[in-house]
Amino acid sequence: MCKDYREIRQDITQGRTAEAMEKLDAALVSRPADATLHYLRGNVFRKQGRWSDAINCYLAAEAIDPESPAAEARAMLDDIFAFYNKDMYNQ
Repeated sequence: MCKDYREIRQDITQGRTAEAMEKLDAALVSRPADATLHYLRGNVFRKQGRWSDAINCYLAAEAIDPESPAAEARAMLDDIFAFYNKDMYNQ
């Protein structure tokens, strides 16, 4: 299992999101309750700019394992979306 995670993380880091997603989809068929796989899938979506899909994956990972790093990743995205700068209006 760790080898799978390592390969997928490497694909994500190197921008090979399609390859990472193929590996994740295949792994999730046999291990649908694996919080790490859902977290990594969220990372792929985040890298692709698919924010709502990323959040949904992070929420799925949190539902399986509340201590998952997905909780921090989701909170980070929530903070990004909640931020706004009033000084930038009307410029």
